[in-house]
Amino acid sequence: MTVRSAWLLTNGQTREDTRLTPVGTYAPESEMRTRDGVIAGGNPFAATGAGAMSLQIGVGRAQVQGTDAQGAYPVTVDAPVTLTFADGEAQFARIDSVALRVYDQLFDQEGQNLAAVVIVRGTGSATPTAPTLPSACLRLWDVTVPAGASAGVGGINWNSALADRRRFTSAYGGIIPRGYGLAFNGAYDGQYRDTGTGLERWNATDNAWKQYPATPTRPITTEQAADPPLNQTGAFVDFTAAAWPRLTFTVPPSGAVFLTIGGQVSNRTTAASTAWMTWRATGAYTEAHGGRNGISAQGGRVIASRRVYRSGLTPGGQVTLIPGWNISSGSSGGTDVFVLNGQITVEFVP
Repeated sequence: MTVRSAWLLTNGQTREDTRLTPVGTYAPESEMRTRDGVIAGGNPFAATGAGAMSLQIGVGRAQVQGTDAQGAYPVTVDAPVTLTFADGEAQFARIDSVALRVYDQLFDQEGQNLAAVVIVRGTGSATPTAPTLPSACLRLWDVTVPAGASAGVGGINWNSALADRRRFTSAYGGIIPRGYGLAFNGAYDGQYRDTGTGLERWNATDNAWKQYPATPTRPITTEQAADPPLNQTGAFVDFTAAAWPRLTFTVPPSGAVFLTIGGQVSNRTTAASTAWMTWRATGAYTEAHGGRNGISAQGGRVIASRRVYRSGLTPGGQVTLIPGWNISSGSSGGTDVFVLNGQITVEFVP
């Protein structure tokens, strides 16, 4: 048997059906619905061109949700399946969908109990869209069929025609792997999902996914990449983004951070000459360049760092730190005046 489903056949299921299909309690979508999707592991239901108009779908396992009354069907494809697409429309392209479909004669009019990998044909259009799927059907891939395509006339370019629509599911309490689309709500407070770059936790009170952990576990930094021109005196000047990249961070729930700037500055033009390395903040919190957030030297050279505490910031707000410099006199090109080796670090307070 190539495509198996447990708890479907009227005369029972084999022991192989029970062992191979993903039987168990999976992530919910509501009180009675299971989040359908592919079971992660390897490259399930991989799509490979098998001819001008033919596509091979690889092995894999999934949960396919029907109506609330039907429940979810565990499905396994234990051998590759080859599908052949109908020729393209005369004038317009269309989008067909490759899907896992469960036929259940207790709930549909198809007259059979069967799980299958099928093609759901779309409609030709100047702006084609994927077809609407029937109940108990899980979309795996969308395939763009060009106008006039056939086995004898070009066929389908499998390098560009395939759009991955596999979404994933997991066992109850598990982390939902990243798949196609993140536009779905959580089902319960404390549910987790992988976004591809980190974890999010469902907050039922706010009805939203929240970054987890809310406070990054490591400080973030930006380092000076090039010397400033030192072509102005008596004013604070922003570094260019190329010379010293800006640093943007999200304010943690505590609304508090430690900000550290360090490096070496020098101005030996006169005994009273000064040089500064500073930062300023924009966005959800603003603060200008100045003595409260910089290091300086007068009539000599200083290697130092300065760590300051900022609280009362708006949690979740985006703040950008922009490095800056200031010299009171002199210019670049010698060893007396410089602003070098800068680094800015943000530490998040729990």
